[in-house]
Amino acid sequence: MAKQTFNNIKLGLFILAGLLLLIIGLYLIGRDSNLFSRNYTLHVQFAHVQGLTPGNNVRYAGIQVGTVKKIKLVNDTLIDVSMIIEKRMQQFIRVNDLVSISTDGLMGNKMLQITAAKDGSAFAADGDMLKSKTVLNVDEMLVVLNKSNQNIAVISEELKTAVIRLNNSEALWNILNNKLLPEQLLASAANIRSATAKANVLAGDLQTIIAGVKEGKGTMGQLLSDTAIAYHLTAAIDKIKTVGDHADSLANELNALTRSVKSDVNNGKGTIHALLKDSLLVQKLNNSLQHIEKGTEGFNQNMEALKSNFLFRGYFRKLEKKKNK
Repeated sequence: MAKQTFNNIKLGLFILAGLLLLIIGLYLIGRDSNLFSRNYTLHVQFAHVQGLTPGNNVRYAGIQVGTVKKIKLVNDTLIDVSMIIEKRMQQFIRVNDLVSISTDGLMGNKMLQITAAKDGSAFAADGDMLKSKTVLNVDEMLVVLNKSNQNIAVISEELKTAVIRLNNSEALWNILNNKLLPEQLLASAANIRSATAKANVLAGDLQTIIAGVKEGKGTMGQLLSDTAIAYHLTAAIDKIKTVGDHADSLANELNALTRSVKSDVNNGKGTIHALLKDSLLVQKLNNSLQHIEKGTEGFNQNMEALKSNFLFRGYFRKLEKKKNK
């Protein structure tokens, strides 16, 4: 009898412990689903929920504040997600806060992340619609990563081909093995530096010249800045123009004279015609020149005779001595 009573007590204690564990488990499950706390509902809409399911966590600044209650398809491009949020968060969550779908860890379950907008907007009330924020999901990242891997493979293959071509290039290795090449490169660099220095000096000289011209120094500066020189140049140009006009007038007069002479020659008039076309005048001129030549020859003979005369011999000797000195 005592043993039966002890067994009944143990059975009662076991049942009581089981009920206590069941109550604690139901409380924990209910707490995660916000069944035993005051809460309110908020909504957000996405074009793609990326595997989000009811019961997934909702976090605000990394803190667990609620769960996903319901996912409803509004149309072919829009999905409405209802969130159960703890009532205590009503003084923190605002209508302009952004809701995004993220992952709990790299390969964990999907969850909703609420990010504060910090713009001073009104606090969200029960049934309000929050703004959604689209983030890059893992599938898209994998697609981009796969494309990047393919591009890297192509680039590595091209680099391999380029390295093989470089290894088989005798001309390149000849250039690299040329011991004189560094000295030549250094000499070229020195020449470039020297040319650059000379160019700098030339630029400085040109700048000095330009500054002097701007200040009116030198011939160019005076030409550009001195108004008196400009006046004199204008006057000189006017004189040149006047001389040119006189030259044109003189040329016209010479043309008229030439035409007149030509007319006299063609018509048998004037001295020019007689000199050019009168054969008798030409014969007389020739006779006159012959007489002049004969007279000159006789004069020379007389002078030689005077040199031999004793009266003039001393005079001519003095002339020769002066000439020799």
